[in-house]
Amino acid sequence: MTTSNIQAWADTRETSHEIAEAIFELAGNDEVLAQQIWEEGNDEVLPLAFAKTQEDHLFWGEEKIDRKNV
Repeated sequence: MTTSNIQAWADTRETSHEIAEAIFELAGNDEVLAQQIWEEGNDEVLPLAFAKTQEDHLFWGEEKIDRKNV
């Protein structure tokens, strides 16, 4: 999946692009597996997502994630 497609996927789910990128990285660009990870979670997503940004907060759907809690 291309970066712009991942960003569109993230926007549709109101999820930070960094989280979406981490999900797709862990899913091996498999959209079905990525959706499953987005719905069910995965302990590896957040550390990977925060490594991609300097932001202190990211969003996973309606949930606001603070860097200090990861």
